Amino acid sequence: MRIDIISVVPDLLKSPFEASILKRAVEANLVEVHLHNLRDYTSDNYKSVDDYQFGGGAGMVMTIEPIDKCISKLKSEREYDEVIYMTPDGEVLNQGMANRLSLKGNLIILCGHYKGVDQRVRDHFITKEISIGDYVLSGGELGAAVLCDAIIRLIPGVLGNETSALTDSFQDNLLAPPIYTRPRSYKGWEVPELLFSGNFPKIEEWREAQALERTKTRRPDLLQE
Repeated sequence: MRIDIISVVPDLLKSPFEASILKRAVEANLVEVHLHNLRDYTSDNYKSVDDYQFGGGAGMVMTIEPIDKCISKLKSEREYDEVIYMTPDGEVLNQGMANRLSLKGNLIILCGHYKGVDQRVRDHFITKEISIGDYVLSGGELGAAVLCDAIIRLIPGVLGNETSALTDSFQDNLLAPPIYTRPRSYKGWEVPELLFSGNFPKIEEWREAQALERTKTRRPDLLQE
């Protein structure tokens, strides 16, 4: 998989890919991540990427020309499965979406900034619009990092145990059940005895029941989907 991220402040995106799982995925050549500074595609001396909006109103708007130049250059070099725009009014990211995107080949992610992008960008270049929640950030960079993390960890070989991702919360519209590790007893707080029984069918039944109960209590909306 190759992910190209277009941003006004690409330095904001460097650190997530220089540590932990994402770094290992890149170093193992399981994914390529390339950052592109939108200002490199401007045509004026000030490297302007925004302007006032027509019709008046507060806030600047990202202009279409540098975005067009950047996306067109990338698409001239390879095929892309999706051109994604990170925006608060996009479809809210969930596990199912991350699963589907992890199966793609090449992705472009455009990070919104200021008041957003010229609508013509959305009309003619973008194939998918994604939000990470019902709130507004200063730009789409942090959202893009969240999206990349959610996708990349699902690529085979990225996690040490590939079945781990299959038991995460939301994979089957249930939250994950409680989990425990050593010590067995701590300050009188005990681990459920069943987990030491070796009866794995019973343990799985317990985990499923716990997951269902936790979902009913914390996220009942998931059971209605």
